[in-house]
Amino acid sequence: MTELEAYYNKFNEEKRFNSRHGQVEYRVSMKYIHRYLEEAEAKLTDTAVPDGEADAGAVRSQIKLLDIGAGTGRYSVALAEEGYDVTAVELVRYNLGILKKKASSVKAMQGNALNLKKLASGSFDVTLLFGPMYHLFGFEDKRRALREAKRVTKPEGVILVAYCMNEYSVITYGFKERHVLACMADHRFTEDFQTISTPSMLYDYVRIEDINALNEAEGLERIQIISPDGPANYIRPFLNQLSEEEFEAFVTYQMAVCERADLIGAGAHTMDILRKIK
Repeated sequence: MTELEAYYNKFNEEKRFNSRHGQVEYRVSMKYIHRYLEEAEAKLTDTAVPDGEADAGAVRSQIKLLDIGAGTGRYSVALAEEGYDVTAVELVRYNLGILKKKASSVKAMQGNALNLKKLASGSFDVTLLFGPMYHLFGFEDKRRALREAKRVTKPEGVILVAYCMNEYSVITYGFKERHVLACMADHRFTEDFQTISTPSMLYDYVRIEDINALNEAEGLERIQIISPDGPANYIRPFLNQLSEEEFEAFVTYQMAVCERADLIGAGAHTMDILRKIK
């Protein structure tokens, strides 16, 4: 068993998504996933039924979505229940077992984001690459995962990629939890506070310029980039104190500001939305 598998055998992924800060990330992410699934539906409708009405359910069932690093199926299961043709790939057997129990409609398999050999090239309209980029270390492994996601996506298809952001790590672990001096002494930051991670730390953190370099290396075109959770992770105790109405107002706020360039990169996560152009 790898360190990552041991970690996820204990980590409660379900609890994270059900928390308020997890709900913010999930709901904002789903807004954008739906945007590009609906784009794929519109293209298919225009092609298949240019002059008539198409059955919405029949069209939706032809839209193929791939969830790489699907975890326990938070996105996969919900999207399959909406009628999309969903395939999920998950490395950790424990997570995969939970996913399979949730929904037989998801085509779930064990696999590694670095080598999706079971999946044919150009198969999916929309590809999610969320969890793997959190745990892949170094430019080349991240690039391999992005290349595989690109390979299995259809031409003009969309790839949504999530990253853990550097400043969240520095501010939270470094300053909020008061490890900054130890990290500096151990040379875990560069002079400009870029986190230096190793596989034993399980998570790797990036800045926007790192994401841009990966896209350039793989010839992927950015449609847009968003911050799905914004400050939610920083203010967990305060979110938990809000009334339901106040919390809904916070979700509305994050929906409204998630595309703002001055805020992207400061949250715990960033979602990069890309077009496969060749």
